[in-house]
Amino acid sequence: MSTAVETKEFQTEIRQLLDIVIHSLYTDREIFLRELISNAADAMEKLRYTQLTGPEVKDKDAVLEIHIDTDDNSHTLTITDTGIGMTKEELVENLGTIAHSGSKEFIKHLSAKGDQKDLNLIGQFGVGFYSAFMVADKVTIYTRSYHQEGESFTWESDGVGSYTITEGEECVRGTKMVLHLKEDAYDFAKEETIKRVIKQYSSFVPYPIMVNEQKVNTVDALWTKNKSEILDDDYNEFYKFIANAHDEPLLRLHFSSDAPLNINTLLFVPKENLEQFGFGRTEPGVSLYCKKVLIQEKSPLVLPEWLRFLRGVIDSEELPLNISRETMQDSALISKLNKVVTSRFLKFLDGQSTAEPEKFKEFWEKFNFFIKEGAANDYTHQKDLIKLLRFESSNTQAGELVSLADYTGRMKEDQSAIYYVNGPSREVIESGPYLEVFRNKGIEVIYTYAAIDDYIFGAIREYEGKRLISADEADLNLGDTEEQDRSEEALSEEEVLNLTGWLKEVLGSKVTDVRESKRLVDSPAVVLSPYGTNSMQRMMQMMNKDLNNVGPSVLEINAAHAMIKRLDTARKNEDSFAKIAAEQIFENAQIAAGLIVDPRGMVNRLNEILERALG
Repeated sequence: MSTAVETKEFQTEIRQLLDIVIHSLYTDREIFLRELISNAADAMEKLRYTQLTGPEVKDKDAVLEIHIDTDDNSHTLTITDTGIGMTKEELVENLGTIAHSGSKEFIKHLSAKGDQKDLNLIGQFGVGFYSAFMVADKVTIYTRSYHQEGESFTWESDGVGSYTITEGEECVRGTKMVLHLKEDAYDFAKEETIKRVIKQYSSFVPYPIMVNEQKVNTVDALWTKNKSEILDDDYNEFYKFIANAHDEPLLRLHFSSDAPLNINTLLFVPKENLEQFGFGRTEPGVSLYCKKVLIQEKSPLVLPEWLRFLRGVIDSEELPLNISRETMQDSALISKLNKVVTSRFLKFLDGQSTAEPEKFKEFWEKFNFFIKEGAANDYTHQKDLIKLLRFESSNTQAGELVSLADYTGRMKEDQSAIYYVNGPSREVIESGPYLEVFRNKGIEVIYTYAAIDDYIFGAIREYEGKRLISADEADLNLGDTEEQDRSEEALSEEEVLNLTGWLKEVLGSKVTDVRESKRLVDSPAVVLSPYGTNSMQRMMQMMNKDLNNVGPSVLEINAAHAMIKRLDTARKNEDSFAKIAAEQIFENAQIAAGLIVDPRGMVNRLNEILERALG
């Protein structure tokens, strides 16, 4: 008995679309599988809804599953679902004509781009089926509608100009699609290829995906579940899956919100910071999903660059159809998503700092650079980021950290500023001359060990109305209302004037000024940077890479120090050694400031000093 074959022409716009699909080059053809799996899942979702709300459906006990079968010998890929199926009219409407305005917009989009086709957009306009022709030179579809009185049909096309519809033998409800692969797409008939693509794009489709009768999507989309239903082990296994990790995460944040956007988010902080170990710049690790389908893997846009250490998932049902599943175009929506999730994560970290201080301390030790990077550059979130900054100080033990809030909470009543000082380590800072006046007055000083700390403080200038001032600032004013009495042991003001004038002559262009210090207690001298702080001068010097170009400094001397008084005596006696001693005192002060001094001239000078000392 012969079966009538009905041949139909594709609508003009569909022919345009297929022509582009078949004859254009693609950067990533793998998306066809994601689109076809999404279509299959949608068909089963519609069937499930119909079962709940509508009439009795055919094969009501059929399990809702997606079956994918690979045949490397015949070079075919078969995708079967037990979804809603299609009638003959639906085959024509869905596959032969453009039924939705979104599809027309897609054609316009492709036409407008000329030769620069971006078919990664294909799945966003309700035309995902046609992506099958990216890899197949013939597609055969067997389908049976869910209607009890329905019929089975076979649809077939080579995607060129026409398609055929044939009445088929009675089959189970749903749709089976057979892709006869192009020669350059034979790889998609291999089981390992299909499993890899599914893992990347469709791991969290809400129905079982069976590849050659083996279930491949074995990890649940935890971000869509209620937190009370999820065990720690479940979270850890999910983290290992999405982060491709072997250890457990340090921290996790799982939240849902419906305002201002509908978002389900699950974020993890890894146990280790690989950038810290010199593994190069960390790539972003949070992927964007829409209804459990991957939109953009490891998106560089959905979170700020400084949160690149995070791993996880953000799923928003509100992504509009004109957002590509590969390239973000709605910058306003992504910006809003970025802001909402970032703010929530910073609020979470702030809560951790008080709820689990030891865990937060571990986070800070490993990931503080990222937070500082954000505080330096992200003005939108800067205020919240500054709350998270932690430092050692002159009031803490080594390893004990304080926040700016801690510092201001215990400031002296008459103290109007927050003081900090930069150095490579606690030992270097505490052995230097810059803390002497603060110790003397009982004022706490924050220790900063990284150049970025000073950059942040310089950028924000104040915290809670208190100015941030570097302890090595040249024009330091500690707010003393009364002029302090000079030490009785100090050189007279006239002697100081003569000595500083002489030092200016001896040191020449190395100094911009020499003056008596009001900050020194135990040290003979200190250098201050005319650029603001010594840390700024150190940074400029490192950028210059010129050992001889330390740059001029302000030299302050302690007029009560025995060394300075002996220097003055040597000057008065016109001892030739006085100039050698003056230069060494100055370079000692530079070394104490952390400035790089060319050792060659100093070695000769030190040898001369030793020779004299040894008689």
